[in-house]
Amino acid sequence: MKLFATKRFYYSIIVLTIGFVASYFFPALFVPVKLAFFAFLVLFFADFMLLFITRGELTCDRELPERFSNGDDNAVVLKINNSYSFDLQVTALDELPPQFQIRDLTIRLTASKGGSRMASYSVRPTERGEYDFGNTNLLAASKIGLINRRFIVNHPQTVKVYPSFLHLRKYELMAFSQQQSIEGQRKLRKIGHSMEFDHIKEYTPGDDPRHLNWQASARRGHLMINHYIDEKSQPIYNVIDKSRPMKMPFEGMTLLDYAINASLAISDIALKKGDRAGLVTFQHKPDTIVPAQKGTKQMYVLMESLYHEKTAFTEHNFGMLYAQITAKIASRSLLLLYTNFESLYSLERQLKYLKLLNRKHLVLVIIFRNTELDGLITKDAGDLREVYHQAIAQNMLNEKFAILQLLRQHGILSLYTTPQSLTADVVNKYLELKSRRAI
Repeated sequence: MKLFATKRFYYSIIVLTIGFVASYFFPALFVPVKLAFFAFLVLFFADFMLLFITRGELTCDRELPERFSNGDDNAVVLKINNSYSFDLQVTALDELPPQFQIRDLTIRLTASKGGSRMASYSVRPTERGEYDFGNTNLLAASKIGLINRRFIVNHPQTVKVYPSFLHLRKYELMAFSQQQSIEGQRKLRKIGHSMEFDHIKEYTPGDDPRHLNWQASARRGHLMINHYIDEKSQPIYNVIDKSRPMKMPFEGMTLLDYAINASLAISDIALKKGDRAGLVTFQHKPDTIVPAQKGTKQMYVLMESLYHEKTAFTEHNFGMLYAQITAKIASRSLLLLYTNFESLYSLERQLKYLKLLNRKHLVLVIIFRNTELDGLITKDAGDLREVYHQAIAQNMLNEKFAILQLLRQHGILSLYTTPQSLTADVVNKYLELKSRRAI
């Protein structure tokens, strides 16, 4: 059905009904109410003629970005076109993907005759995947405003939600505005055995004869030698745990989603600083591995790999992770390990594998701080039950500190941060390690 009555229609009916009832007790009111009723009928048919008989229609174009950024506000634009010869009051009802669970998104605007009007709203996805938009329902009303004519614009669209990429620029600016002298921002010239070529020059006594360039020597008629610079391109791997502890939700997103967003941001910064970025994911068995590479194409490879990652309800297996990294990653690398140990016992079970990894690589274990526990501990206890809850929460927090202490005792770097601050803290830690030349 394309015709819908407005609130003004129902209010008019209510007023006329009350008038006719009142005229039963006050006969002098009958004629004015009767005239008002006929005026209402005339306005109703005039409204109907304007909307349904007069030539014209409403159309709508929905403009969506190529992809959505997970956990961020993404803009959706509606362009409404009015081909009627008069202005219309338009109510737009857009059918959003079921993941948002929003059924009452309403946009009201005035569409000028023969013109178009832009309207926008924002949505915040909290999980990766495909999001299907449905139709756009447009309710058009004239200035009389007794009825609406519905136009259904059939334009289903699908948008893929990728790990957060909208904030990459913000963290990039933060990284490159640091005042420290980061390795890679200047070249340290020396004759060495690194793999990064610098230039060719004449041989002088003391130069390493293993670097003689025989082709250049033959062309010049005297000895020429290759000079190299210190290798500045370091492999950086984001190692993401996808087991059951990473399913824990915070503000609508899981720890896995926060880890994926942070890994995308740190990979972008590492690539722009000349390092090589790679990816390893695991749970009870080895999963995705993307070798560390340089170049802009690597970001697209990482983004496509991270888009499909899902959390599993299994235990993490660091033994399998160690075997996978040992077999696939030969050179010393920085391993940013996103995981979550809830008890000291769970860490002790995996500690021997972390120590083995830390011998060959630089391991940074990233553990999440439970902000719900912080709020519970600082809250005033109202009864004995809440006192017990606070005692349990304090015990769990002490367990986290014991985990961090145990990692430090064995020389393993750690980062204790909240999910909301994860990306900024990881970026700062990476910059700190670069400035210390620890990588």
